[in-house]
Amino acid sequence: MNPAKYIVLIIVTTLIMGTSFPVGKIGMGYAPPFLLMGLRYILAGGLMALALRKRPLPKKWQAWGKIILIGLFQSAGVMGCAYYSMNWISSGESAILTFMNPLIVIIFSALLYGMTYRLSQWIGVIIGFAGILLTFGWHMSFSPGTWIGFGGAISFAVSTLLIKRWGSGYDTFVLTAYQMLAGGIALLLLSVWTEQPHFTVTTVSILSLIYLTLICSILQFSLWFYLLQHSDPAQTSSYLFLAPFFGVLSSWILLNEQVEWYVGAGGALIGAGIYLVNRSSASTKKA
Repeated sequence: MNPAKYIVLIIVTTLIMGTSFPVGKIGMGYAPPFLLMGLRYILAGGLMALALRKRPLPKKWQAWGKIILIGLFQSAGVMGCAYYSMNWISSGESAILTFMNPLIVIIFSALLYGMTYRLSQWIGVIIGFAGILLTFGWHMSFSPGTWIGFGGAISFAVSTLLIKRWGSGYDTFVLTAYQMLAGGIALLLLSVWTEQPHFTVTTVSILSLIYLTLICSILQFSLWFYLLQHSDPAQTSSYLFLAPFFGVLSSWILLNEQVEWYVGAGGALIGAGIYLVNRSSASTKKA
């Protein structure tokens, strides 16, 4: 992939990921989290499936099983854990935990796929994570929400590696659509089981749901899956350190949340971490 194109797509994707936190927080004022996320993914997946109805679909049940598994990890697992964890911890802490994904991806890649990374890349991941902690003021706590949020990060890492392993065998948009449908159905079932489902219809709630559906789901997943299929998953995942940083900035714009000096310092560390991780390419061990 052209380097300039890669950087532009990464920035756009992580910016969208960041804005999903304040927009989701706004939407949660009108609907419980599992219901809101379920509606988001059902609508997004349904619209994409309708638009793609003339494209060839997988014919074997094993192929559909892989799509469902990706959806359970990527859509239901990541966002379900992230938003449910906010019952105990703040949205900032949830974002910090969710975007530990790059470190977990590198660990899983090394253990499962024999990938080796230079010391500078490991240091880059640690520096980038330190930047996230600093961006959010270094406030962390341990509670049930902490472990649930960490579960979301593991789910994110697993889905990243599954997409890299299986994604090339699918049409990117077909995979995006049907994994969102699978995740959305799972989240709606969770909502019925654990929540009192309700959705208050207002202009703000409808606009929030539309943004989460069209921009944060259809566009974001399409870009993310495309990037994972055409790059090293660990290197691409390292840019996820930008997402919570963008989340803070968009929260400042949309929610008037105060931005402290350490946000800029954290952003500088994030940039340094990304540089170190991407300075040299990962190499694969011989069996």
